[in-house]
Amino acid sequence: MSAPATGLRRFRAPAPPRPERCELCGVALTDRHRHLVRLENRSLTCACTPCALLFEQQGAGQGRTGQGHYRTVPDRYLADSAHALDDGAWEQLQIPVGTAFFFRNAELDRLVALYPSPAGATESELDPASWQAVLGDSPLAALLQPDVEALLVRREQGAAECFLVPIDICYELVGRMRLTWQGFDGGAEARAELAAFFENVRARARTVRTEEPA
Repeated sequence: MSAPATGLRRFRAPAPPRPERCELCGVALTDRHRHLVRLENRSLTCACTPCALLFEQQGAGQGRTGQGHYRTVPDRYLADSAHALDDGAWEQLQIPVGTAFFFRNAELDRLVALYPSPAGATESELDPASWQAVLGDSPLAALLQPDVEALLVRREQGAAECFLVPIDICYELVGRMRLTWQGFDGGAEARAELAAFFENVRARARTVRTEEPA
């Protein structure tokens, strides 16, 4: 019986995961790979390094590839250590949680505000002029690249943090929160995920300089 049992065991064992592949050329990807934003529908596309480099420069993705217009998500992390956001300003945003991210939609030519929730990325319906009033004093707002970078803001226990980050990590945060959220306030697991996420962002971010190039 040992031979048949051995033969059957391979059907019970889970199949090894298939490697993720570049959605443009099909080459296998590592866990740490680049992303492109497909501008037509604001979706993220996994890309290998050579394909990402094709769309690295501003405007390089404006030509048709047969699959849409693309722009490469940058890999810069900047922190505005002087950013202040008091209770009144945060309440003006009308965002029910302590974390939100803002990106400029080039097609609409305005800021879009999203925050993580059990349902995924939820858009704030607030007048964009109010977001500008809250975020406009930060030098990060002037550096923000449309569609591919975001201003990530967190307010906790009266203190605020503001970062400029790649937009793909914002959607990574949304996914983490959606998987771990429990109850009304998210629960202990979601709070631990949020703390670990921001610890990583702080470690990667450098303080913005006033002469920082866009």
